[in-house]
Amino acid sequence: MCGPRCFDSWLRLLALADRQADDPVEVSRRDFLAASAATALVAAGSAAAAPEATRAVLDATLSFDLHSHPGLFQSTSNDTLAGHRQSAEAGRVKLIALTATSDAPVLSRDRRGALHAFRQPKPGELHASMYRQLDALMKWSAAVGMPTVSGVADAAAPGPPVRGLFTVEGCDFLEGRVDRVQEAFDRGIRSLQLVHYRVNELGDIQTEAPVHGGLTAFGKDAVREMNRLGIVIDVAHATEAMVRGVTETTTQPIILSHSNIQDLSGWVRFISPEHARLVARTGGVIGAMPIVLGHRGDDIDAYVTHISRLVDAVGVDHVALGTDMDGIGPGAIFTSYARWPSLAAALLDHGYRPDEVGKILGGNAQRVFRHVGGPAKTSRAL
Repeated sequence: MCGPRCFDSWLRLLALADRQADDPVEVSRRDFLAASAATALVAAGSAAAAPEATRAVLDATLSFDLHSHPGLFQSTSNDTLAGHRQSAEAGRVKLIALTATSDAPVLSRDRRGALHAFRQPKPGELHASMYRQLDALMKWSAAVGMPTVSGVADAAAPGPPVRGLFTVEGCDFLEGRVDRVQEAFDRGIRSLQLVHYRVNELGDIQTEAPVHGGLTAFGKDAVREMNRLGIVIDVAHATEAMVRGVTETTTQPIILSHSNIQDLSGWVRFISPEHARLVARTGGVIGAMPIVLGHRGDDIDAYVTHISRLVDAVGVDHVALGTDMDGIGPGAIFTSYARWPSLAAALLDHGYRPDEVGKILGGNAQRVFRHVGGPAKTSRAL
């Protein structure tokens, strides 16, 4: 998800990427929350200020943000990529999804601020734009001391404390060609979100009227190819019908990288408990997203509430974090990786055991990526 204003910056990014790339700059959790009066520890801003129990959880966990755009979009960014890397190191965040956005060139906002594809892309346009973004992310991250890895095993190896993992939001860049899934894998992309804000060749999206009735035949072919290669399938922004089609096709766990259980806001990007359970039944995870519409400023307790509603729906083994860092805009309630220890402390304070906090902060996501990645599967089946 990206706030409406960020697409102005996306378009600028695409235009400037080549020039700038070389310039590095058993009681429900809700019931427990309602009964708990204590909110101590949530103000801790770094691992150094966190209590011993919080430090122990962070030290034992490969903290993993499933979805982020750190420093990419000027209108919605809270910091530069270099600043986010430094904050991640302070917060003990070890792996960040660096996400390119495939449909960015054709997106705009209507008078109400809702995002839509306002024109059809030119042949090859979305493919080229996605790889310009990927190249820029690669150069920028290397320049600020955040190397990229090809899997979570590499992220856990000795070396720099913060690393990036390439993902793509929207498979529009495939342009109907399943062979481009192999190309994406060869370029180091390890998770592909099937749809974004444009109804593409793979299926329907939450923010537009259904066109395909779910997952298309091409979408099924793409899912099978991702399974074969070991690419994690991300169903964020997809309709429930499309997600059901993915779960009936995939042989591997899937993720829904950034959303929450539907609340009183009625926001179309949130999901029903059954929608979430479709993902969980594959062995997958849903990344809780830190957003409250109309809200400004960090609110760790509100983020814990989103997390807990997901835990109530699917169980603690199927919940992760997808911050959509620098993509949310004014509704963001988690804006700095330096606050990660505050989130860990708040989860402990709200009754989660240390092992459960570790699962939410990264253990569950790590499990899915390790399972899907498995042994390298780079050659085509004969």
